[in-house]
Amino acid sequence: MESPEKPQAGGPHRIGLSAGLIGIATMTSRILGLIRDQVLAFFFGAGDAMDAFNVAFRIPNLVRDLFAEGAMSAAFVPTFTSTLTLKGRAEAWRLGSLVINGLILVTGVLVILGIIFTRPLILLFAGDFAAVPGKIDLTVGLTRIMLPFLSLVAIAVALMGMLNAFHRFFIPALSPAMFNVATIICAFALVPVLPALGIDPITAIAIGTILGGLGQVAIQWPLLRREGFRYRLLFDPRDEGLRQVLFLMVPGMLGLAAVQINLLVNTMLATGEGTGPVSWLNYAFRLMYLPIGLLGVSIATASLPRISQYAALDDLPALRATVARSLRLIFMLNVPAMAGLLVLAHPIVAVIFEHGKFKAEDTEATTLALQYYAPGLLGYSAVKIAAPSFYALKESRTPVLVGALTVAVNIVLNVTLVKWIGFKGLALGTGLAALFNSGMLLWILRRRLGGLEGRQIAISLSKITAASLVMAAAAAAAEWGLRTVLPGGSIGIQALRLAASILLALVVLALSARALRIGDFDEALGMVTRRFRRRYR
Repeated sequence: MESPEKPQAGGPHRIGLSAGLIGIATMTSRILGLIRDQVLAFFFGAGDAMDAFNVAFRIPNLVRDLFAEGAMSAAFVPTFTSTLTLKGRAEAWRLGSLVINGLILVTGVLVILGIIFTRPLILLFAGDFAAVPGKIDLTVGLTRIMLPFLSLVAIAVALMGMLNAFHRFFIPALSPAMFNVATIICAFALVPVLPALGIDPITAIAIGTILGGLGQVAIQWPLLRREGFRYRLLFDPRDEGLRQVLFLMVPGMLGLAAVQINLLVNTMLATGEGTGPVSWLNYAFRLMYLPIGLLGVSIATASLPRISQYAALDDLPALRATVARSLRLIFMLNVPAMAGLLVLAHPIVAVIFEHGKFKAEDTEATTLALQYYAPGLLGYSAVKIAAPSFYALKESRTPVLVGALTVAVNIVLNVTLVKWIGFKGLALGTGLAALFNSGMLLWILRRRLGGLEGRQIAISLSKITAASLVMAAAAAAAEWGLRTVLPGGSIGIQALRLAASILLALVVLALSARALRIGDFDEALGMVTRRFRRRYR
């Protein structure tokens, strides 16, 4: 009988090392994501075509996060890791094939149903688009093109989960970059051509979405084969591992997808605010989510296999220490990011997006949305650690209930706030709901694990908050001063002012963290630099 896999040495101290590797790959992907958004803003601004695309992509994206990236990751990674740890590779590979085949079957059915019922879905989510001639038809067409993206990403997430269980993080973290690369290429190659064919130019972006999904699968498959995986065409609904994945996944769809459901509520409400708010909120959310992708997701992805191992071995002390340490790193990196977004939102939006069809009024509106989103950054990041921890403990009910409650809280907040402050209220309500979601999960997880090293987390959080306030004041002062010294609105001058402000802010943050003796800051700073000195295995 094949011997089971043993947890690798290094304990929770390997999390920073792994997160650094993931951070490099994720940074590459996120930078390409920003370039992608710049390209979209240049070609389409925040007009009707961009609104139509955002709503069209929201439907497969919502189902993807409900079914694939959210619940799938949280259910499959712990189960696969547990099978690998306790039963060995052969059983783990068998489970991988079973899950991939199950995903193809179920997502294929969802895609077919989605294509059939696209129009009533669009009328439900964005009925106000009917006020603009052709906008509903455009949204329906784009949705039908992009729906197969769900199946492709579901497979890509399964491949990513298996690679992460073997502590292979770089290529999986880099795979989303394929989506951005494909979109950028299609924008430049097809947008100028499609009008001559009688096709709306925004269709090029929908085509790029599908090609990007294919790319996410293609880049991961060779590495997984080198680990020993051989895909098998089999399906056994009685398999214990597959049933465990489904047991965790089905109820977990709501628990982990609260963010996406809340964003869908935002989209539905924003469509009633006229042309622009759907796109402003989307651009702002992607900017706000950049630190989460670079920092929160990196730490969470590195933590999840180890959390799953300790949960499978019922080692609660090690599990508690791993979760607590991951939370400290997340707060260490995201509190300064939140402060920076609040004070530098306008120059960031202007430098990145204000080109082509994206005008000054779009910059002002997107800036406001970004500032109202920013407080929720900590909530979004902490959920990346808290929710998967429950699934690793095979306690799917808790995130389900908290997620359902969060959706209700978000709906109440957004419906109320949008009446008071318009589309800005949608950003604020979503951010507050994210904080509520993470706060509830961490409170319950603390009771489940017998503590979360709360004193250490509180001390670390208070110190980094103080350092971040000093940093934010320095950034705001630098931006104001540089506007006086370097006036002008050219992109070069704006970029120079922003770069100088950010550089000064980082220096002040580093000095403040050193003065306050924040040990986690030194580790966070070294996560990436160690990647260039040591080869990860």
